Amino acid sequence: MLSDVFASLGRLVYRRRVLVALAWVLVLGVGVGFGGEVFGRLGTGSGLRDDAESVVVSDLVARVSGSGTEITGLLDGRRADDPAFRAEAADAVEDLEAMAGVQRVVGPWAAGRAVRGDRGAQGATGGGPPDNPLIAEDRRAVMVRVELETGMPGGGFDRAVDRVGERLRAVDAPRVLVGGDEIAREEFQDQAQEDLERGETLALPVMLVLLLLVFRGFVAAVTPLLVAVVAVAGALLILLGVSHVADISAYSVNVITMLGLGLAVDYSLLVISRFREERAAGLELPEAIERTLATAGRTVAFSGLTVAAALCGLLAFAEPFLRSLAWGGIGVVLVAMVAAVTLVPGLLGLWGRRIRPGPAPATDRGVFYRLSRVVQRAAPVIVVAVAALLVLLAVPFRHARLENSGLESLPRSSASRRLFDTVDARFAGGGTDPIVVVVESVPGSPLVADYLHRVGQLPGVARVEPRQGTPPQLTVLDVVPQGTSEGPVATRLVQRIRALERPVAVGVTGPAAFLVDYRDSLTSRLPYALGLIGLATFALLFLMTGSVVVPVKAIVMNMLSLGASFGALVWVFQEGHLSGLLGFDPPGMVDITMPVLIFVFAFGLSMDYEVFLLSRIKEAWDETGDNDRAVALGLQRTGRIVTSAAALIVIVFLGFAAGELLTIKEVGLGMAIAVLLDATVVRMLLVPATMKLMGRWNWWAPPAVRRLHDRFGLAEQRPPAPPRPQDQERVGSLHAGP
Repeated sequence: MLSDVFASLGRLVYRRRVLVALAWVLVLGVGVGFGGEVFGRLGTGSGLRDDAESVVVSDLVARVSGSGTEITGLLDGRRADDPAFRAEAADAVEDLEAMAGVQRVVGPWAAGRAVRGDRGAQGATGGGPPDNPLIAEDRRAVMVRVELETGMPGGGFDRAVDRVGERLRAVDAPRVLVGGDEIAREEFQDQAQEDLERGETLALPVMLVLLLLVFRGFVAAVTPLLVAVVAVAGALLILLGVSHVADISAYSVNVITMLGLGLAVDYSLLVISRFREERAAGLELPEAIERTLATAGRTVAFSGLTVAAALCGLLAFAEPFLRSLAWGGIGVVLVAMVAAVTLVPGLLGLWGRRIRPGPAPATDRGVFYRLSRVVQRAAPVIVVAVAALLVLLAVPFRHARLENSGLESLPRSSASRRLFDTVDARFAGGGTDPIVVVVESVPGSPLVADYLHRVGQLPGVARVEPRQGTPPQLTVLDVVPQGTSEGPVATRLVQRIRALERPVAVGVTGPAAFLVDYRDSLTSRLPYALGLIGLATFALLFLMTGSVVVPVKAIVMNMLSLGASFGALVWVFQEGHLSGLLGFDPPGMVDITMPVLIFVFAFGLSMDYEVFLLSRIKEAWDETGDNDRAVALGLQRTGRIVTSAAALIVIVFLGFAAGELLTIKEVGLGMAIAVLLDATVVRMLLVPATMKLMGRWNWWAPPAVRRLHDRFGLAEQRPPAPPRPQDQERVGSLHAGP
């Protein structure tokens, strides 16, 4: 029996408790020493699969044009027609051109090679035209674009970036900003690490206070936090390993860490609570640990497998960074699970006698039992009202605007963010990036001219500009859309361009094309992901309960609560409600990856609590055969632990939501709302109400399926408790006689 396996594990861990603790100390030391290296391996790329059209065409343009990495300098606060300022800026351009590692420089008044072939530049002696894209519309700021060579050895690229920045900042201007893809990448990495430290700093003290209220003892309260710290170290090591075989996004570390931190505390809470119950029942330390693992340890293992099964849904997607999140998430769940069934009992073996036993067993007719009975009496009304409320909360998601997050995700204090905001507000064309169309034909051919004309006539086109300086065998067009770079006009324009009849081979790339390809890829793989998650969850819950009704009902209820959290995401981040309180500028959209991540991670966590609750309901059903009483008893026996666990993990998510990266705010707040709804509205109202209405049908399964469960199911009888010391003494005295 499975409980015997975990009971044996409990005996082994107790005998080897010092060795087990030292092994986890080693994990902690390695994680602290090397895990932080993962922050230097974060990416800010598109996240798309390599065979997407936009990726293939983008790589082609970069390869054949020989273009390097671009650094943009903004000189702000002086008049563009000030001769002294123009001369100083021109001198800076000449100095930059002479620097090692600089491939090309473009400025509004630059002479020589910096100007030739650039559509926005002009001679050193002439004033820039009003529509010069390198001069602000208010003519009080200019831009200088510096293209650096790629592949410089021995840190040469970083030194070149530093030299360029130093020279631009030497220009006498009230404000000088320097940005670019590589600079933004470093800022994302630094901010992700800062947000991780901030989240842990905010969450851990609050969690300690809550654990003190739950356990009413310092040793018991601090043990889950020690396990959480070890789990975070393990999470960093896992992500570091994943980063060597796949790209990981800037926010993956924070997402995986908050998951590992929350699950480690939740699982430790469950194990320690059961240990205190067994000690209160009179068991000695070794027997209490053995029985704790035979019961709570089995539940933790089953819960961890359920969460891991939900995360497998990310493996259905083709995008490398989603797959890396899946493997990282599965790894950290397993770390938290293994720590809960090895490190926690090992620590209990070391200092368990200093942990106060739990209170005397309370009556089964406590507050959660009474709540369940009230809900059952009004079950039809509650089911309709709660379902309608959740559907209403999900309505804003119908109008969701899903786009890729960019520099607007960085905090306002970031140099790249300030540069982006300034260019967007004050320069011609703003921050609108063009749709790049690559035609495999020489420029000026009749076929290209006709195609260019047809592209220019499409709805949503602001202007079409042939790009200069490309190889003779290619024609590259910059098609600037109306509106924003990734708005509805731009994405529809990408689709219209791709739908045009092509005289020769044509490819489309650019931010809008990346978004279209990413959205299409997610949409095409989403049914497979949902199917994988649904089947895995159904199978695990069926093996636990023997019912085909309970798993289906659980999946439907989770979908309702997740839909409500998606609606809240749109209401907060797209529409801007509570932006002042949460400290961010509304981007007017939701990151396209967030609904996928929140669905998968929150679905797994919801099933985590479902396992806690259903295991006790099934146990009571097997004991009594009374469906209504089994539901009430299950809610009573798990209400306190589920509420405490949910409160702890919500604290973790909100701690990370207090960070500066907008994507982390989205995922932290979205998951906090999903868990909060699940632990309150769903578990306390919807579950008892629906199970009341279903009655004995909750436990129905076709005969053939029932036989399958009888053979392979995981449900089993509660393991018998070891005899209490006082019972052994009583038996011994009876044998001894008078």
